[in-house]
Amino acid sequence: MDYQTLTITVADKVATVTLNRPELRNAFNEHAIAELALAFDELGRSDTVRAIVLAANGASFCAGADLNWMKKMAGYSHQENHDDALRLADMLRTIYLCPKPTVAKVQGDCYAGGMGLVAACDIVVAVDTAGFCLSEVKLGLIPATISPYVIKAMGEQAARRYLLTAERFDAIEARRIGVAHEVVAADALDATVAGIVGALVKNSPNAVKEAKTLVREIAGQPVDDALLADTAGRIAAIRSSLEGREGVASFLEKRKPAWLNT
Repeated sequence: MDYQTLTITVADKVATVTLNRPELRNAFNEHAIAELALAFDELGRSDTVRAIVLAANGASFCAGADLNWMKKMAGYSHQENHDDALRLADMLRTIYLCPKPTVAKVQGDCYAGGMGLVAACDIVVAVDTAGFCLSEVKLGLIPATISPYVIKAMGEQAARRYLLTAERFDAIEARRIGVAHEVVAADALDATVAGIVGALVKNSPNAVKEAKTLVREIAGQPVDDALLADTAGRIAAIRSSLEGREGVASFLEKRKPAWLNT
């Protein structure tokens, strides 16, 4: 597909999806939302891709919603607003549920809906000069569609502050509250992301997919008999899978597993 708001490259089993509206601080509109949803859906199903990096061109990572798009929405009916918001929610869910591991490479400021993109990814690496802000209440709005991912990332207590105050916070604070995993200098950003995706693509593709699902589905569950049975069933299934058997055999035989040769 000829994308208008993104660029996509694939090299060494890693796909890089780059937000490409630098003149608008990579703010998204209905076209960017549709393209992001399509890109992550297709790359998630690709046999040649084992990890996906979400990056951006320009000084900002993502400023949230495009002002022209917001002006258009001001004239929408309630139903039109609902349908429009649902398309954004579906796009974020597509990123969150993508079967491939996702890494957000945050090279600049990340505001409002941009924080939803970051929070929907599995791993977040931010440059130390990046600023973060959930600015919606300044405009009389709330970050409703991004809230499931943002609150999971930063936790309820931090969300109470930053969703209500719309304060800007820096990358160090983003790491402290769980929004970012790594904070690095600008000249170390590429190498840090490359190191993470390099580790991802060396692992069993099926195990990585199942581990991602495991975290999502087990987090917050009570440790009861049902959970014990569930986790026992998961490990039994993966032990008997082709990659599970191959991984153990290659370890015992002191050789590389077959997935490193494909």
